Amino acid sequence: MPYLDLASHRLHYRIDGDRSAAGKPWLMFCNSLGTDLHMWDAQAAALSQHHRVLRYDRRGHGHSSAPPPPYALSDLGKDVLALLDALEIEQTHFCGLSIGGLTGQWLGIHAGQRLGKIVVCATSARIGTAESWVARMEAVRENGLGGLTAATAERWFTPAFNAGQPGIVRDILDRFTATTVQGYIGGCAALATTDLREEITRITNPLLAVSGKEDPVCPPSDLESIAVRVRQGRHLSLPGRHIVNVESASVFNAALSEFLDD
Repeated sequence: MPYLDLASHRLHYRIDGDRSAAGKPWLMFCNSLGTDLHMWDAQAAALSQHHRVLRYDRRGHGHSSAPPPPYALSDLGKDVLALLDALEIEQTHFCGLSIGGLTGQWLGIHAGQRLGKIVVCATSARIGTAESWVARMEAVRENGLGGLTAATAERWFTPAFNAGQPGIVRDILDRFTATTVQGYIGGCAALATTDLREEITRITNPLLAVSGKEDPVCPPSDLESIAVRVRQGRHLSLPGRHIVNVESASVFNAALSEFLDD
């Protein structure tokens, strides 16, 4: 497995597609809280024919190690930039979901020249409240992540998907419970202190905001708000809840390809 060793932690990453194909653009994916890079398997399979696809596990998730929390959103954004620098990638398209979408917004604000087009999914310029994330951190410190699986499945997928695709749901929940407590709490801390509602007006990159029509975490209105506030934004709503790229994989892939190739 390839890793990037940083001062306080190491990042696990994966490249799909022909890395040496200089004519193909880069496309980077950034996972949600409590998942790993495999949440993008369907997208990597579909998009790697025409892109060099870079995925990575956020600090404390998957095979990446966890420095002590708390984390700030800027820490997560700087991890992305460190990985791009190490791999000598001058510019990449970027697609992130939930906290990954917030990371994409931070990068668009502070390092927009390193990105081509930005896709933010099932996210908001401010997700939840500081109080809700502090309560979540306390619950995880006391009981770990196992006690959150039922509620997580309900937030992430519609009842029909939970019933019809139990294998996919179980795999994602197993990866959720495998997330380190430090990494999860660190991500919660970043969410608790992040509000980009004013700053996103500085994003000039073309941006597609994708919502799940039934997402209880980041409803379509949150994604519509992002699309309206950035300079070149559009909004698309697809069937599903929070992990919309998994629940509506085929139509998500088609929309992503169309936006990147437009």
